This record gives sequence, C-alpha cells and structure tokens, in this order.
Amino acid sequence: MTVDQLQLIDIEPPPVTTVTDGPEPDPRDYDIVVANLSGKDGHAALAKAVEVTRATGTFGRLFTAHADLGLMEWPGVTFEGRYYPSNAEHVDATAAFYGVPPERRITTRRVVTETTGLRRPQTLLEQIAQMQKFPDKARKFCSVICTNFRWLIMVLLVVIKEREVDLHRQLMEGRASVPRVGSVIRVARVHPPFVVLDSGGVEVADVTEYLRDLVLGDCSPLTCRSYAYGLLRWFRLLWLLGVRWEQATESEVAVLVGWLRTAANPQRRRHRPGSTEPGAVNLRTGKAILRAGYAATTINHALSSVSGFYEYHGHHGRGPVVNPVPSSPQRRRALAHLSPLEPKPVVGRARLRQRVADRPPRSIPDRLWDELFDAMGCERDRALLEFFVSSGARAAELLGVRPEDVDWAGRRIYVVSKGTREREAVPASPQAFVRLALYFDEIGTPASGEPIWRTRRGEDRPLGYSAMRRVLQRANARLGTNWTLHDMRHTAASRMANSGKLTLPEVQAILRHANIQTTGRYLAVGVEELFDKLTEHYARPRPERQYPSGYAAADIQAVFGG
Repeated sequence: MTVDQLQLIDIEPPPVTTVTDGPEPDPRDYDIVVANLSGKDGHAALAKAVEVTRATGTFGRLFTAHADLGLMEWPGVTFEGRYYPSNAEHVDATAAFYGVPPERRITTRRVVTETTGLRRPQTLLEQIAQMQKFPDKARKFCSVICTNFRWLIMVLLVVIKEREVDLHRQLMEGRASVPRVGSVIRVARVHPPFVVLDSGGVEVADVTEYLRDLVLGDCSPLTCRSYAYGLLRWFRLLWLLGVRWEQATESEVAVLVGWLRTAANPQRRRHRPGSTEPGAVNLRTGKAILRAGYAATTINHALSSVSGFYEYHGHHGRGPVVNPVPSSPQRRRALAHLSPLEPKPVVGRARLRQRVADRPPRSIPDRLWDELFDAMGCERDRALLEFFVSSGARAAELLGVRPEDVDWAGRRIYVVSKGTREREAVPASPQAFVRLALYFDEIGTPASGEPIWRTRRGEDRPLGYSAMRRVLQRANARLGTNWTLHDMRHTAASRMANSGKLTLPEVQAILRHANIQTTGRYLAVGVEELFDKLTEHYARPRPERQYPSGYAAADIQAVFGG
C-alpha cells in the first residue's frame, strides 16, 4: 500500500516528534522478552524485538502479550466481500507471522470480582469509570481500536505478505546472512565427545541425543564433530526464521541449500593484499584455488547431517512425519548391496543434492617436489616430507606418531589408521629415517608417549595439523604454489602405482584403502605427462608423402591432388 492510498482513508498523519535514542538493552541479560501487541505500535515493537532476539540468538525467549478488552473487543467483520479479522485474530496472525508459537503468546483480560465472588470480564465502560475520565481529543486511550484499526490491518496485511517472502528470498539469493550464534564444544564425555550450544550457552538436547546415537554406532569422534557443525548451521537458520525444528519442512531445507550456494564461506576470505582471487587457477601447479562459496560436497554433507537427524527422531516418533530433506528411493535401491567390483549404475540425484565432479588425484611433479623440499627450513620439515612421500600416511596419522611407534630396524612406523582407528604398520624409505635421525640429533628423543614432531617456537608442545599446514603455506607463498598436505599422499600413491614394481593390491595395502577402485584412480595418466607427450607430438615434423617409383608425377597429381 502506498502513501497516496493511505491518504484516501482520510486519516490525519501523526505528528513528527524527535526521539533521543538511548542504550539498547541486550536480550541476553533477560530470561523473558515480552512484546506488547495491544497498542498501535505493537507491530513495530514486535518487528524490532524479533530483529534483536534473532541477531543475539535469544528468539526462544520472546513472548507476545495482548490485552483482551473482553466484551468490547473489536469483532471480525466482512466489508465489501472482504473479511477483516478481529483484534485478537489479528494479534495472533501477527505473532504467527514472526514465528512466535502459540505457547509463547500471552493474553490478559481485565476482570471484575462481584460481591458473590464471581469473576467476569470487565467492560470498557467499567474501565472508563474506574479511571474516572472519559476519552476525548486530548485522551485517546482507546483510539487504537476505534480510529486507526481499519487502516492498520490493511497496511499489515501487505507487510505480512511481503516480509516472509523477502526473508526467504534474501537468504536464498545471498543478500542476507545467518547470524553466527551458538557453538560446538568438546565435552568430557565419550558419548558424545562434542555437543552443540545455543546462543545462551545451553546445550541443545535433541542434537546431543542424535550425536550420542552416532557415536554408539562406532563412528569416529571427527565424524561426530563434523555432524555437530552441520546441525549447528541448520539450527542457526531455524533460529533466524523462527521455526522450531519439529515444524521444519522442505521449504526451510531449500532455503539452507540456496543460502549455502550463494553465501560467502568465511574460511575462504583473503585478508592479505595481492592474494590470489578465489576460484582462480595457479599456473605453476595447475590447481584451482578454492572458490569463495561453499563447495558442493559441503552442501551435500549438510543435507546428510540434517537428514540423519530427522531420520533418527522420526524413528522414535518425534519431529515431522516426513523427513524434510528429499531422498531418492531409486538411488538407494540401486546402490543397496552393491559389490565394490561392480560398476555403479547411473541414477538421478535426489532433489536439492548438488552435482559433484569426479576430480582426478593431484600428485606433485618431481621438479616441483624438489623445489618444495628445498623450501623447507629445518630438519623436522624435511623429515616430515620424506615420510609423507614414502609412506603415503595421512597428515593426522603421521603427526600422531610416538617414539615407541618407530621401528628403526624394520624401517616402518605405526600410525592410527583413519578408517579402522587401529594402530597399523606403514613402511617408509631409508632417507626418511635418516632425516628423522638428524632431527632427533637437534632436539633429542621426545619422551615416551608424546608425539615425536614438536613445535619450534614458544613452549615445547606437539606439532598440530594447523601448525603443519602453516609451514606449507609459508613455502607456498615463497614458491607461488598452492600445494596441500593431502597432495603429499596423492604423490606417494601415484609414485607407487606407476612405478611398475608394486602391484595394485600391494599399493592398496600400503595406503590402507578399503576399496581397490580407490587405489586404481592413481593409475590414471597425469596431466603433466600428457602435456610432455603433446609437446613432443607438436614438435614432430610433418611426414612427407612417399609414392612408389614408376608413376608419373602428372598422374599422381591428377589422382591425389597437390
């Protein structure tokens, strides 16, 4: 509704007043936040309360209050074929639009106690008599119902129709952000080791129950942590939309997917000037820089965590009847009991699932590997690279090796495997053990039970994954490359698979792959090898045509052309 349309109703505009803004209260300091919807400014008050509580993660503490006038309450009427709701219906619709559930709507009524002890609703006239003043031009304490209510309903009907669409649309188009409220923390429990907290630091019990079921099913603690972050992202969206998790539908899941497809990933921010733009290709390595948004695998993982959460609670009779995350029964039937040796059938993805490209493994060419090795500034880093490229161990596995896990005579180390979580033997090259001995000559042998890789700055502590990744990032900055720690494992696997000395099952045993098809991916021809062969092909001179002797040149020209 425009201003010109409002003027047709012949309502005097409110006087312009100057309001001095004071300090805005923090809802986190209060147990309950109440928005009064009885006055003509109730809608604006609720809009502000919803905005503040959603931004601070305290929307669950917001209540709405309405003073019911009882016998003098404005009734619902039909005018010119259009129904105008009653005051109470309008208040309920306003609260429902902002997502305030019915159990958090407070309705108060003035009552009168008769001499007999009977309590009945108080009428408006009795209230006027009690106040000992009648409303006039200077005291319009009932004008919200008698004067302004009609045009207020007409304005709010338009607002209610537009704001809900705008919020969902803005999130799906990346023009609105989801507040980063709540957290995932490690707790001193085994089942589960991680929990999700809301903005007030209160544990989300429904998520904890699902994570406990995951851990009891023998999933790794890292899987529990990953699913906890996926559900935290989902609950942040629900808190913003004001939707309880039991009432979520596919429309909220679509908003989640749309927001993840358009939002900027905070982990991809570039703060340093001159940094490579996200999504660009590094010309030295041929690897693409991670794009600014969320990857397709991240979106699919988010859908998997949310789907598992609702599937668990649906099994116990809680939550919506239908899982809000769409599934593909055709795909589940096609992949059920499929042997790893059988080719996977081509079936359609479930709705909202993203297409994931099958990227070939990336190994570091020998020339660039030598540059990276020379960029390492100490024996610790050089020993780590030798173990990476000769053992094929994962970064987290290698960083957890202890002194008692090093078999010097057998030239092998024992690591806690990612899949089985058992300590398994992994062979390494003699050069790796030579570098390890040089590293121990510098720092001495670490204490038993402690990881052998230690930090070089600050107090003595184990070298973590983030610190080792920072070492590689500094080397990448000097070389102009973008190698990752997992590229080391790809390099080891490619060297083993294409050496001609090891069979594919032997490489699978060293790399500890559950499926031999995963190991077979490293037999593919590398892009660098194709470029070298194509360069030789382009440099080869064009062969000259040779014709048997005895034929005249004119005849050859007439048959084969020039």
